[in-house]
Amino acid sequence: MLRNALIYLSESDVAKNVVTRTPLRRMSRRFVPGMKVEDFLRAGKEANAAELQVTGNYLGEAEHDERTARDAVNAYLEILDGIKAQGLDGNISVKPSQVGLEIGKDFFKENIRTLLDRAREADIFVRWDMESSDWTQATLDPFEEMWAEGYHNMGPVLQSYLYRTMDDAKRMNELGARVRLCKGAYAEPPEVAFQDKAEVDRNFIDVSKALMTDGNYPALATHDEDIIRVLKEFAREEGIGTERFEFQMLHGVRRDLQQQLRREGYNVRVYVPFGESWYPYLMRRLAERPANMLFFVGSVVQDSPLGFLWPGGNKNKEEGKGQDRGA
Repeated sequence: MLRNALIYLSESDVAKNVVTRTPLRRMSRRFVPGMKVEDFLRAGKEANAAELQVTGNYLGEAEHDERTARDAVNAYLEILDGIKAQGLDGNISVKPSQVGLEIGKDFFKENIRTLLDRAREADIFVRWDMESSDWTQATLDPFEEMWAEGYHNMGPVLQSYLYRTMDDAKRMNELGARVRLCKGAYAEPPEVAFQDKAEVDRNFIDVSKALMTDGNYPALATHDEDIIRVLKEFAREEGIGTERFEFQMLHGVRRDLQQQLRREGYNVRVYVPFGESWYPYLMRRLAERPANMLFFVGSVVQDSPLGFLWPGGNKNKEEGKGQDRGA
């Protein structure tokens, strides 16, 4: 119920107007480092310094106007140029609807081709983010068409809460495409998606194993320590080296776990979003993992006159000490 409520709030203009006037706006910078390309590049440098790779996402989706869709393309071109110029170990994650998929497939393919060409020149990978189930097939169809054209510097995202995902993963394995697997952050009907968390988790593990065994450098996007433990054990049992896959986590979430995995020799990539459309992104992240709310509640309380009531007082708020396990 809480998850569905948060997803509803992510789509509410009224809720956005209220929330953006609260301390939550400032606290959101732990998850969204800023609104400009320079903010992403700064966060990317910091992540690289900690031996973490990054992927940059310019927040936004469902553009219906060609001009604003092209503005998004230009923002991504600026990110690509910045990554190359600064020598960052990073790539980009693009929402297809943000760069024209809802306007028309031909218009979208023109835009994504522009990004893929620039990325190929710079030897940078492009991730196609996935949205709600209404767009799954509409995203994978042009992906396969572009793959057939020879664009192999790209890979899709699949979501373990959808029934179809194992079949999609096998298809991507056959192509040789790099897949990012996540659980999914949209409210989906029982006709297309698992409704029970245990089933979503079980499918995540099953699909991950298929990707690790037969896929091309899959990205396993989870903060769940139990799932990570299972996948690490599977890799050891099957002789799958750490160079054959990576873990992905959100910027600002479980930084302790990110560092632990890196120390153990695993590749870890941090998903770094930026842009003015931070509010719906943040609400969906809270919906995906409601425990993240503990961090925000703690941060808001610590910034208030009641800060002394929170364990550790105000002194730990910047680093989130004692709270990362809830993030």
